[in-house]
Amino acid sequence: MNHDLVIIGAGPGGYIAAIRAAQLGLNVACIEKERMLGGTCLRVGCIPSKALLESSELYKEAEHSFKDRGINVGSLSLDLDKMLSQKDRTVKTMGGGIDSLFKKNKITRYTGHATITAPGKVSVDNGEEKTELEAKYILIATGSEPSTLPGIELDGDRVGTSTEALAYDQVPKHLVVIGGGVIGLELGAVWSRLGAKVTVLEYLDRILPTTDLEIAKEAQKIFEKQGIEFQLGCRVTGVKANKKTCDVEIADAKSIRCDRVLVAVGRRPNTENLGLEEIGIALDKRGFIPVNAHYETAVKGIFAIGDVIGGAMLAHKAEDEGVAFSERLVTGYGHVNYDAIPSVAYTNPEIAAVGKTEEQLKEEGIEYRKGTFPFIANGRARAMGQTEGKVKMLADKQTDRVLGVHILGPRAGDLIAECAVAMEFGASSEDIARCCHAHPTLAEAVKEAALAVDKRALNF
Repeated sequence: MNHDLVIIGAGPGGYIAAIRAAQLGLNVACIEKERMLGGTCLRVGCIPSKALLESSELYKEAEHSFKDRGINVGSLSLDLDKMLSQKDRTVKTMGGGIDSLFKKNKITRYTGHATITAPGKVSVDNGEEKTELEAKYILIATGSEPSTLPGIELDGDRVGTSTEALAYDQVPKHLVVIGGGVIGLELGAVWSRLGAKVTVLEYLDRILPTTDLEIAKEAQKIFEKQGIEFQLGCRVTGVKANKKTCDVEIADAKSIRCDRVLVAVGRRPNTENLGLEEIGIALDKRGFIPVNAHYETAVKGIFAIGDVIGGAMLAHKAEDEGVAFSERLVTGYGHVNYDAIPSVAYTNPEIAAVGKTEEQLKEEGIEYRKGTFPFIANGRARAMGQTEGKVKMLADKQTDRVLGVHILGPRAGDLIAECAVAMEFGASSEDIARCCHAHPTLAEAVKEAALAVDKRALNF
């Protein structure tokens, strides 16, 4: 079969690249080994985890918060099976939506494992037969998978990754999370809300290593008040799975016995068994595919985007790269501004950021001014009863251009969008401060933080 473009992987990067290329007139094929399109993000990542986060948060609110508002819910009980089935329905519906988009855009879908046999040639093995494809261009968008640590053997049951933690058949009595990053904290929060004792073990002396330190420290205090335990500077040397329990072994410390272990120590690229080295594409020491500024590999006509090329392992980053790749392929121009890609941890409160952290600015010797505004001084946050956290804005000392925004608080993931747009357009803190924000809204906290950069916040 001949196509203009063959894409390997139908996750956020791959399927979005396919749709945009098809919109621009290319004959596009997309290969995906899983039956459902959408990749890790849809099947066992972003979407199912957010469904559980939302459900568990509603459960927690019903248990504690509603009474304060004069809402008596009566006897409260958890139907875990129904909660999990709602998550699965959400995933299935969205997976079907991508199928429809492929049909709408006349994208040919192949199911099976892809191997690049030569420049312009891909073999698809579905377990029963092989299909040989030819294309002028090949795009690798195979994403990533959970990593583990030496001494930890994943058994897919007691000791597992985020995939297993999305589908526990009962609430753990004691869940140990190895890794204090976004994935570990989000899923730890889900099971903590539903009644589990949760202990987070982190090798570093802090949680959320890529987050602004001031924000991360404040977030940890909030999570500790919610009942999550943290052990920092903690090196896990092994996990022993018993019949009904697990023993987590820690260097220079007493082991911890629990009934579930979630290994959340990062992700590694899916670059094995694609035939890359055989055709002249050498991976770097971490398994990523080196590419140039236009996502082209060492072999002409073969490109890569998303988690397989490193950088922030975020679905929306891969999507933007997919669009930029397809547009450049057809129009000659495509661009991603990596300084304006937001990130969100969907904990409660949420943590969102765009741009540089305060630590990065100090390390790079960039002079800056800082403005902060706490949600406790925001009227909408008070009305919602969600007053923890703050907005923190960093602006260049000379030009006032916004260099970074960090938000810990209610709906931070939505609030950060305004800041990303502002940074994309090179806005100053004064620009944001001069824009009228509706009252009473959480977004007023962003405006106040911008005012605070110039030490003129009005409500704090």
